[in-house]
Amino acid sequence: MGGDRAPDEVVAGARRAADEHGIEVVLVGRPEALPDTGGLAVLPASEVIAMGDDPGSSVRRKKDASMIRAAEAVRDGKAAAMFSAGNTGAAMASALLRMGRIKGVSRPAVATPLPIPNTTPTVLLDAGANAECQASWLVQFAQMGSAYARVRYGLDEPRVGLLSIGEESSKGTTLVKETHGLLAEVGGIRFIGNVEGRDLLTDDVDVVVTDGFSGNVALKSLEGALRCLSDAVEATLPAEAWATVAPVLEALDPEAYGGAMLLGVEGVCLIGHGASTATAVANGIAVAAELVRIDLLAALRNAVAA
Repeated sequence: MGGDRAPDEVVAGARRAADEHGIEVVLVGRPEALPDTGGLAVLPASEVIAMGDDPGSSVRRKKDASMIRAAEAVRDGKAAAMFSAGNTGAAMASALLRMGRIKGVSRPAVATPLPIPNTTPTVLLDAGANAECQASWLVQFAQMGSAYARVRYGLDEPRVGLLSIGEESSKGTTLVKETHGLLAEVGGIRFIGNVEGRDLLTDDVDVVVTDGFSGNVALKSLEGALRCLSDAVEATLPAEAWATVAPVLEALDPEAYGGAMLLGVEGVCLIGHGASTATAVANGIAVAAELVRIDLLAALRNAVAA
């Protein structure tokens, strides 16, 4: 029920995931408000957490919200994963309160893949779950992000960078400097030092760690820049030339990657963009199913325990 295009685009995406990928999808929401579900099962939920609602109070107050019921379905084993294109904070809070945290995790983090042409994506975390962070949390983000990149993208030793305003260890805020010192000493990850914003869309780093405020600003800035570039190129080039360039820009479209993974909770939770179309929803559901198949949770538990 959540998202700028819900419920029509969400249902259309769910039907595509079922038809094209063979995934058994359960819709959660108000049955009377849904378009034709194509025979997909519906788990009734009478309340909706809107995009503008306060995440914390809404999750506590709306016990029968679709996000809450979806998270409970994962917790109770009625579903293997949950996908939401609704209120990001509420999706995170629902998953955290109903699924619980992986043992030892201080705070969950949102891990977003940044598409890079001709290579694996760069994993950016935290992309918005925790606006204010402690250095020890960022170390756990690095551990979880490294495990995520390893199992999802098949990287033996993902290169982990810390987002800062300079490559030197002396650059950055107090938080960045403290985190750098901890990451330089912790085992189990390949820490390559500080990276800058210009490195996010390169093949120089596999996992970029930062606080949720900086990560979300960086992510939205990249999305806006890509949209501006795409619109400018399309408006300038003749149709024939645009047809050649368009596939390259489409490969950079966040919708192809389906959504961001909430790392640190005891369940697979994919969070899509609020403006997700049916394509993004279908891809997000497919990614969620794949993360269940490769047993991402086991990798995350091992990374944090180590």
